[in-house]
Amino acid sequence: MHLKRQKAPKNWPIKRKGTAFVVRPNFSIEKGIPVLIILRDFLKIAQNRKETKQAIHNKQILLNNKIVKDEKNNALLFDTISILPSKKFYRVELSDKGRFQMTEIKEEESHRKVSKILNKKTLKGKKTQLNLSDGRNIITDIKCRMNDSVLLNFRERKIEKCLPMKAKEKVFVFSGKHSGKRGVINKMIQEKKIAELQVNEKSINVLIKHLIVTE
Repeated sequence: MHLKRQKAPKNWPIKRKGTAFVVRPNFSIEKGIPVLIILRDFLKIAQNRKETKQAIHNKQILLNNKIVKDEKNNALLFDTISILPSKKFYRVELSDKGRFQMTEIKEEESHRKVSKILNKKTLKGKKTQLNLSDGRNIITDIKCRMNDSVLLNFRERKIEKCLPMKAKEKVFVFSGKHSGKRGVINKMIQEKKIAELQVNEKSINVLIKHLIVTE
């Protein structure tokens, strides 16, 4: 099923005039952007859908270190894209206007990403299951709390470390009116579920659920 161009999420930086339809991602239409749009409209390494499918067929594109098998696969915030023929590597980020953009990174960075802990539960044997913002459910011994972040290592298939949501930590605003801004937490206001951030010279209040801790 196709998606009408005019109905595409506003954080997709695509032209609103053109063909009537654009590709519909396999999942999470509001949270990510299809590989087809990344390769054709962002990076311009493919001119059309046919060329994109050919690159995918030739196993030239990796998403989070895994071979992409469908141009409709959705890349979420902080996911990494690897272009094997050119040895170019990118991370999905948001601009300060809250729109998706691709940021070129080093190869070593393509093996890692940060994800926010949305929920957690204790399993038998005192193991903890973390439910992450990118849909992953990971069983781990690492001690983390809800709203903290974890640094995932795709190559080693493990959590490298926990990034706590607390004062003086760097954070990124991924939703709401301040979407796309980066700052440092001045203080947490837990009773209001708000964090006060220092963004450049300004102080702003942002809902904790709209923040993700970064390195």
